[in-house]
Amino acid sequence: MPYTGSSNFAGWRPAPAEETELRALFNRSYVISDGLASVVVDPQRDLDRVEVVLGERGTPVTHVLETHVHNDYLSGGCELARRTGASYGVNAGDEVAFERHPLHDGDRFTAGGLRIRVIATPGHTLTHLAYLVEDGHDDTALFTGGSLLFGSVGRTDLVAADSTVALTRAQYASVHRLGALPASTRLFPTHGFGSFCSSGGDTEATASTIGDELGKNRVFRVGSEQDFVDDLLASFGDYPSYYAHMAPLNLNGPAGIDLATPLTIVGPGDLHARLADGVTMIDIRDRVAYSAAHLPGSISINYGDQLATYVGWLIPFGAPLVLIGDSTGQLQQARRQLARIGFDDVTGTSAPIGELGTPRSFPRRTFDDLARDRRPGDVVLDVRRTEERAQGALPGSLHIPLHELTGRLGAIPAQRVWVHCASGFRAGTAASLLAEAGYDVIQIDDDIDRARTIGLLAP
Repeated sequence: MPYTGSSNFAGWRPAPAEETELRALFNRSYVISDGLASVVVDPQRDLDRVEVVLGERGTPVTHVLETHVHNDYLSGGCELARRTGASYGVNAGDEVAFERHPLHDGDRFTAGGLRIRVIATPGHTLTHLAYLVEDGHDDTALFTGGSLLFGSVGRTDLVAADSTVALTRAQYASVHRLGALPASTRLFPTHGFGSFCSSGGDTEATASTIGDELGKNRVFRVGSEQDFVDDLLASFGDYPSYYAHMAPLNLNGPAGIDLATPLTIVGPGDLHARLADGVTMIDIRDRVAYSAAHLPGSISINYGDQLATYVGWLIPFGAPLVLIGDSTGQLQQARRQLARIGFDDVTGTSAPIGELGTPRSFPRRTFDDLARDRRPGDVVLDVRRTEERAQGALPGSLHIPLHELTGRLGAIPAQRVWVHCASGFRAGTAASLLAEAGYDVIQIDDDIDRARTIGLLAP
């Protein structure tokens, strides 16, 4: 009974190198196949990756299953069921606007030789489900969505503030219910791996079992349900603002996307015409290249694992975008990431900056430079999240998390600003926003551990 995939589409075996770069959003989708039938769990919107694996398996898709209505990405489930004619299993309690097979706790069905049992696991959402899959040969797998994760559990604060405590208690009961399954049961969560839907845990783990989790997962190590509630509630930090749009769109059944059609490439004239129409310009090149030469009006968000997260967090949802990248291939992959969260109006260019307009720059420095060259009156701006700053901060620094920066520019004195984060990624984005607002900015492109080593960071 193979479970197949990679990065956002993951399973028991290593991901193909081509797909490993697509870790964005830090979630996993699964194809389960026994040679007679295939079942797909929690597919993301870019279905071409799923369809490649299904083609390799050569078995018909009989079921598409959702563990829950997702808060962090658009589902491809409705579209995949339409394309394949598969049964689309969604909790009967979810008020969806599309045809589905309504699932209830305890439901059982087969797919080829696979036996599947539905287990209600409220907590991450009120209507959350898990799926226990058996192949009749002593191989049992549990697909847990956002309930029991590697070393942790899914967040319970993404639905509504007034339901968080009740959902947290439900999460405790749900994962203990799963913990009663045979210790050899293999675990396949959708969330975790760095996702903001996770409450922490082992982001590097690639496999686990119920027995493993009983020994290491904090939900099984706390003293009582109340201890668990207190512990989990204290662990929550900020999460991306675009989450507010995902569940409503998923309840309506997101439309499919065509990623085979090449991204529209714009020239200098088209670029400036689009900008005049109010399109947001995102420069996805490396932050080193951006600081050396970039177009006024552009925002720096490096291409990589966190691109979609920070575009969705900083840019009005669904806004039309024009991307500036290093290559057409990079632009296409960026478009894929953005389509997963509903940014569909995307064009791009990889033309040299000098051909697109008159570039400007700002300096990049290190924490050693800050210690040596900081002048009286200089502002040190920390754009890490609140929970990160609690682990140590530079004395006298001003704290504004990156996702709050544009709304709080007035709180920053009109002095030279040294801006830092934990690694340089968010500092690059913040520096681009500050430079556009007219600040004399210096980006600290350095690891926060260096500040600790040289004595700049106070506990």
